[in-house]
Formats: sequence, C-alpha cells, structure tokens
Amino acid sequence: MPRLVIAIGGNSLIPDKDHRSVQDQYAAAAETDDRIAALVQKGWDVAISHGNGPQVGFILRRSELASSELHEIPLDYCGADTQGAIGYMLQQNLANDFRQLGIDKSVVTVVTQVEVDPNDPAFGDPSKPIGSFMEEAEAVRRRDEEGWDIKEDAGRGWRRVVASPQPKRIVELDVIQSLLDAGVVTIAVGGGGIPVIANEKGDLEGIAAVIDKDLASALLADRVAADLLLISTAVEQVALNFGTPHQRWVDQFTLNEVKQYLDEGGHFAEGSMAPKMRAVVQFLEAGGTEALITDPANLERAMAGETGTRIVQ
Repeated sequence: MPRLVIAIGGNSLIPDKDHRSVQDQYAAAAETDDRIAALVQKGWDVAISHGNGPQVGFILRRSELASSELHEIPLDYCGADTQGAIGYMLQQNLANDFRQLGIDKSVVTVVTQVEVDPNDPAFGDPSKPIGSFMEEAEAVRRRDEEGWDIKEDAGRGWRRVVASPQPKRIVELDVIQSLLDAGVVTIAVGGGGIPVIANEKGDLEGIAAVIDKDLASALLADRVAADLLLISTAVEQVALNFGTPHQRWVDQFTLNEVKQYLDEGGHFAEGSMAPKMRAVVQFLEAGGTEALITDPANLERAMAGETGTRIVQ
C-alpha cells in the first residue's frame, strides 16, 4: 500500500479566537479526521503528525496562573501532555470514522521523543517565544533565578525564548515502523516530538526547546519511506510573494525551484510557509518522491490533483 505522512497544523484545531475550548478543538479534529478516513478508505497507509503551539501555550498560561498553588510544568512535559491530548482527539474521531465506514483498521498515538544535538547552534541563539508576556522586572527575575533566556517582543512585553534545534533521531521509530507495517494508523512526533538529549552517560533527558513540527514530520516521512508528505496548513495553495501585489498561487514546484526561492528570500513568509518549504526540501533531498501542501478542507481534492501545491523532484 502507498504510504502517506500527514502533518496537521496545531492552529488548524483552533479556527478562530472564539473557538479555542477543548470541545471546539475536538470538533475541528473530527472534520480533519473525516477527510483522513476517506484517504485510508482509498487505500493509503497513513501516519499522522500534528502541531501543538497554541495548546502548549494554554498549558503554560494555566501553569503560570496556578503557580501560587501548584508547581509549574516544564516545557518538555507540556509537549508530552499535548501529544496525549491531541492524539486522543484524533485517535477517537478516526476510530469512529472507521467504524462508520466499515474500515477494519486500528489507530494509536505514540508519545514520541525526538533527539536533538546539545551542540546545535540554535541553543546559542534561542529565538522561539513561549508562555505569557511579562513586565521587564519579572522577566529579569525569571532569567536570574531560573536561567531563562528572555527577549522583548515587538513592544508588547517580555517573553521567555527557547531554542528550536534540528531533529536528529526519532527515538520510538522502530515502534512506529512496526505499527505502520501492521496496518495501524499511527499518530506520532506530535508538536515536533518531545525534545531530548543524551547526557554523558548516554541516558536521554528532556530539554526546554521547541522542534519545528514540519521538520520532524519530514524526518518521519523519510524514515518510514513515505511515498508522499502532506502538510496541512491555513491556505489551499502556496503563493509566491504572499501578501504583496505580486502574489501568485502556484500549482507545482520542482525541488530546485523551491531551493532557489528560499535562497532568494522574500517569497515565503518566515514563521509560516518558509519552514514548511524547508521541510519539503529536507524530505525530497533525502530521497522522497513528492510533497503536497493544502488546507484541511481540501485534503481530498488536493490528493486528487484538483488543488493544493505539489513539490516534485
């Protein structure tokens, strides 16, 4: 069976600021799962990854507000929590879809660790903001007492920042591979995976960092020999010169075209489409055949070649 890795954006589970509750996220997961189930029904072997940025932010905020009563939650544990919670939503909805469609498939979530290099240059320049805005005095106190890296954020206040290192190894890869080979739809590397490093003894330990979800998904797609990496995001297609008068939607790129546009800069927005295109480059350069980018509502149409943006060798 052809194998597909689908990377779902964490923001796609939160359609707008008025629909952020757990129930709202569950309903959004159900809509996406309906389309994934249709792809499984058509014969695709599927692994699912997902983002978790907003959900981790909610946990951190609750933790901060409750800090006078309870211990605060470390960032790596927030990643584990969201892998379980979002995995549960996707897993339950998809199992319900399979039952209704008469598909004899199991679905499971693997809480996944992803090893990073403790000497990754990103640790020397933390840039990923997490948690709430703070007054400067509070930010400085947390820096001095807890070793946080802090930065002022565009005049809106101070925030903690952490590194975003490159994913190097999916720790539970053998388990994920075995599940996929057995025909189990597998949800893995949620939020880019829980970042871990190997200490001087070789033991793994969690670290405060954020791994890019799309880069981790590209690594997963390569390691499980996926035929297609599908990145589900906020737009139906990729545009050149997005948000400018020269914006142009594109049906297909070649790998070399994407690399050229990334080198030139300005075509894909940092913090949104540029990391996704870098993940596609990583997958294709590692030997992947094809990648596809579209929004959740158009997954089936894009897979049928009616929309979306394909990136090919």
